[in-house]
Amino acid sequence: MIAYLDCTTGISGDKFLGALVSAGFEPTALRATLEPLGLVDAFDARVVRSAGIAATSIMVAQAEDARWRHWSDIRAMLQDAPLAHAVRADALRAFTLLAEAEARVHGVDVDRVHFHEVGAADTIVDIVGVAAGIEALGIERLVASPVAVGSGAVEGSHGVLPVPAPATAALLEGVAICDGGIPGELTTPTGAALVRAFVSEFGPLPAMTLRACGTGAGTRELGVPNVARLLIGEPAEPAALPPGAHTIVVLESNIDHLSAEHLAYAAERLLEAGALDVWQTPVVMKKGRAAVTLSVLSTPDAAAAIAARMIAETGTLGVRVDPTMRFVAEREVTEVTTSLGPVRVKRWRLGDRHGSRPEFDDVARIARATGRPIAQIATQLADEIAKVPGTPR
Repeated sequence: MIAYLDCTTGISGDKFLGALVSAGFEPTALRATLEPLGLVDAFDARVVRSAGIAATSIMVAQAEDARWRHWSDIRAMLQDAPLAHAVRADALRAFTLLAEAEARVHGVDVDRVHFHEVGAADTIVDIVGVAAGIEALGIERLVASPVAVGSGAVEGSHGVLPVPAPATAALLEGVAICDGGIPGELTTPTGAALVRAFVSEFGPLPAMTLRACGTGAGTRELGVPNVARLLIGEPAEPAALPPGAHTIVVLESNIDHLSAEHLAYAAERLLEAGALDVWQTPVVMKKGRAAVTLSVLSTPDAAAAIAARMIAETGTLGVRVDPTMRFVAEREVTEVTTSLGPVRVKRWRLGDRHGSRPEFDDVARIARATGRPIAQIATQLADEIAKVPGTPR
């Protein structure tokens, strides 16, 4: 299954877990997962309304537990608990990211990270619960929107901190973020750790056949729905290509600073690098300058490497990329004995259409050897090849 996490009003552990429960992760299964950790009765899942939107709220009764303040203690607890292997591994990964971020921003050894956020029972419920929910719902790929982090400042156990909090900012390095247009903290360190641990990519909603939708509620009143939505479905099957059709990429760059000899050499190098075809088109650029559009045909997998080769060989400052499709006939080359000697013949088929023709290099070779016009040689060879049994006409 594929899922999309909407973080347009931020993300926290309770919102993420609430969305999973709302989407079908049974509270009884969550309780069974938390029982070995002594937290079976630590939470309550209920439906609330956030700015008129119904959403699932996860409330944890035990705010803190002094036994679990250090990361080393929490790690040992998770390693010793009889959790499912995938749940344990995923929860440890998320907790490790969170602990490393806190250690980094506070300048302490990771095993000595000592703060209320990780030591609290609600963080353990959130992280272990999210790991279990993703496993239970069969989510194999998770995509998220850009993460709204908020703005201003927030009061935490370490005093007043800027938004995003230092640990949140550290966890979201390399992730698309925005302020969301709402003051205050929208994304917590726990939420950021869960996003970093489970989200494989950030961007628009991927194509899917929607099977479930879950909505998790935050606790703050924002004036807008303080929720995280989780859309779960099956990846949409790509449309079947017609017979003979293939997806390809056209790479192009306008070049006005190279000689014809240099461009010809670059074309040869691109073909050696795996380009399917290379051609040049005269164009007129700005200020009336004559130039050439260098076009290269590539497979999608090789496009990045060939674009890099275009830049290296020509010195161009950019390459346009245009995905498209082409129809390619099935083809084979055989050798046929004719009155003018052996000739290679290219046979092709596309759907119910087919044909054959002599290889031009062989036609030219025979024309040069006999001194006859190449058109006569081509016509004679085509006639003889057509009479060969099994030759497509």
